[in-house]
Amino acid sequence: MNAAAPQGYDPHAFEPFAVTVDLAVFTVRESRLHVLLVERGEDPYKGHWALPGGFVLPRESAGTAARRELAEETGLAEETVPSLHLEQLGTYSEPDRDPRMRVVSVAYAALVPDLPEPRGGGDAAGARWWDAGQLGTLAFDHDRILADARARIGAKLEYTCLATAFCPPEFTLGELQQVYETVWGVELDRPNFRRKVLATPGFVQAVEGPPRRTGGRGKPAALHRAGAATALHPPLLRPEGRST
Repeated sequence: MNAAAPQGYDPHAFEPFAVTVDLAVFTVRESRLHVLLVERGEDPYKGHWALPGGFVLPRESAGTAARRELAEETGLAEETVPSLHLEQLGTYSEPDRDPRMRVVSVAYAALVPDLPEPRGGGDAAGARWWDAGQLGTLAFDHDRILADARARIGAKLEYTCLATAFCPPEFTLGELQQVYETVWGVELDRPNFRRKVLATPGFVQAVEGPPRRTGGRGKPAALHRAGAATALHPPLLRPEGRST
């Protein structure tokens, strides 16, 4: 039961504003980091690309609105969207960020493997995966949100074992390193990376049997699978000042 408004309180004394959600959903496709974008089908910014999102309904939480808008605007299957782990990124509240009215947005970020091809729906004219390194200017302040989200998922790989989800069930340490390089946008020192991974308890587990032959001239590489750990202790910190 809702509590009655305090005596003397006048809600009309405050200027109304809207609350929206925006979602920065990333995946790794063909060894490149991709982000899910929608083509806006309505003004403002009609025809421009933007993050999926929309208005929070009066009887709806921000988290519920995020999943609803993601399903409506991208056409992702009903069984796919509820299973996604959406992490609240931040709140964006600059007064002029939306030309329609005062709008405060709650943004979410996710890095998820094996997502299908999206299709436009709701007020989105289209939806597709975009190479995160080949984006133009996005609608609203979505460039800023996207940059913040990319930094957040990069940090997530430092402290969790999420990177193994983007590898085959049995993988080489070189394949695992490629996931880190793709998300972080840096080139890693191979011996140093291998040493840190193998020294982290529960990160990976060696696979018994013959090693996998590499495509180059090097010796066959040992195979590993994801270990039992979910968090990395110590964290696998990205290097500073080295980029691809």
